[in-house]
Amino acid sequence: MKRARRIAARRGCSLRVMFADEARFGRMNRPRPCWAPIGTRPQVASQLVREYVYLYGAVSPKDGTCVYLIMPAPDTECFQIFLKTLAKKYRRQLILLFVDGAGNHHSGELEVPNNIILHLLPPYSPELNPQENLWDEIREKTFKNYALKSMDDVYDKLEEAALYIERNPAIVKSITSFP
Repeated sequence: MKRARRIAARRGCSLRVMFADEARFGRMNRPRPCWAPIGTRPQVASQLVREYVYLYGAVSPKDGTCVYLIMPAPDTECFQIFLKTLAKKYRRQLILLFVDGAGNHHSGELEVPNNIILHLLPPYSPELNPQENLWDEIREKTFKNYALKSMDDVYDKLEEAALYIERNPAIVKSITSFP
């Protein structure tokens, strides 16, 4: 943090701390508990269709702002596109971006934009990444007990989820803030 603050000061810009991750969403669902009237058993569709897409996300817990991008794979090329999108959105700020140790986050082929500093979180520590909490929120609020008929439906649900999260910074702050 100190190093990033010094670099931002030298460049004459502010520092934005963000946490990034990617999550898989698709047509394979996992039924979750839900409410039903007393005496009835809820019917929840279940399917095992192995079609997926990935939602890349970055969150700034301080102000609740988020950036999301739907991509086809969890690879270096897709992460590169996500970084460029993030760098462009916050082009007047230096971004200290915390990421997990996934191979695409520290690949030798990755060209990190000038206004982003990547910092790896310790291995096996998803509890340190607030973006993980937002994946839970999306799965619980938007994807709960849905058996989607096509990948177009998955894309539509992901767009709905991303808009829900992006438009509710107060909720994001409450979910992602550190004590």
